[in-house]
Amino acid sequence: MLNEIETQLTSNIIPFWEGLRDDQFGGTYGWMDYDLKVDPKAVKGCILNSRITWFFAQGYLSLHDPALLEQAKHNYEFMKQHCFDSTYGGVYWSVTYDGRPEDTTKHTYNQAFAIYALSTYYDASKDPEALKLADSLFELIETKMRDEGGYLEAFRRDFTPESNEKLSENGVMAARTMNTILHVFEAYTEFYRVSGRADVKEKLEWILDVFAAKIYNPAKHRQEVFFDHEYHSLIDLHSYGHDIETAWLIDRATKILNEPKYFELMDPITADLVQNVYETGFDGHSLAEECERGRVNETRVWWVQAEAINGFLNAYEKNPAKKEYLEAAKSIWAFINAHVIDHRPNSEWYWEVNQDGSPIAGKPIVEPWKCPYHNGRMCYEALRRKIDA
Repeated sequence: MLNEIETQLTSNIIPFWEGLRDDQFGGTYGWMDYDLKVDPKAVKGCILNSRITWFFAQGYLSLHDPALLEQAKHNYEFMKQHCFDSTYGGVYWSVTYDGRPEDTTKHTYNQAFAIYALSTYYDASKDPEALKLADSLFELIETKMRDEGGYLEAFRRDFTPESNEKLSENGVMAARTMNTILHVFEAYTEFYRVSGRADVKEKLEWILDVFAAKIYNPAKHRQEVFFDHEYHSLIDLHSYGHDIETAWLIDRATKILNEPKYFELMDPITADLVQNVYETGFDGHSLAEECERGRVNETRVWWVQAEAINGFLNAYEKNPAKKEYLEAAKSIWAFINAHVIDHRPNSEWYWEVNQDGSPIAGKPIVEPWKCPYHNGRMCYEALRRKIDA
């Protein structure tokens, strides 16, 4: 499995995204449709650009190829010059193909991914400016994008409140989302890893307490997803992909924090999340997307499969007696290799396929959410863990 994953990374995912580099206007082209047609004048999502900056920076840290650091710098420069708002601060939601503000919404989730990218880019490049920019976004989130109860969602350009259409789904409008809290947590973990700052550590510990007390539902062995301001769940929804992703991201953070009280608090929770996903979402070959009000969405989404491998490998590494988790990771990789990877020339992975592996036509190969963050990270994590199946 490891040899196949390494080949997928170095022979498919990396070259594909290198090929979408925009040398005229900077960053990466923002759209490739299902028929593999690139639109060079498509909107460029700032989340897409942040994630690609992270992907190439992490690629350099993992593979030690200077060309990957140069690719990361290319996207970092675009981020710095075009995605940041020099008037009000923070990162836009999207810019035009040539770098002008397009959607000026300031979403907490988006700021978090910029911190994530800047922290890893700093680790790869040692450019102090990147860490300074990450610090500016950390301060912005903590002063303008939260209240006493926790992290809020969306704001207008000047940080007056905005409705949260961008991260509200399934027919609800959420004041808080598990997804935003999770990725603020992920970003702060990386920022703390490279900076060692006590104030960032304090926020990470606060978020872990929130996960344990308000996000995790011990009766249902899952996380809740969408909330009102007081953390009342708005919908009966089990997101298998987010639960398996959360489990390994929390385990990673507790290792970095290295505080015994958080191992004691979080280890039983992450173990419970993984076991429940294994029992309810995994069919022996792949992972369903979610279960809403008792009805399972059997679509197989690219990022859910990638995070399932991360989560099951992590859980097996923590507890080698759970060999079924290793077998699950092997089976999901076989499913990905056979069905989720788009084997057409000059493509990457399908957005989604049916449970039987047949592709669902129409979804783009590249768009503001479709990028190498999840599948690239799966490759890096598998190679780092060196668990050969």
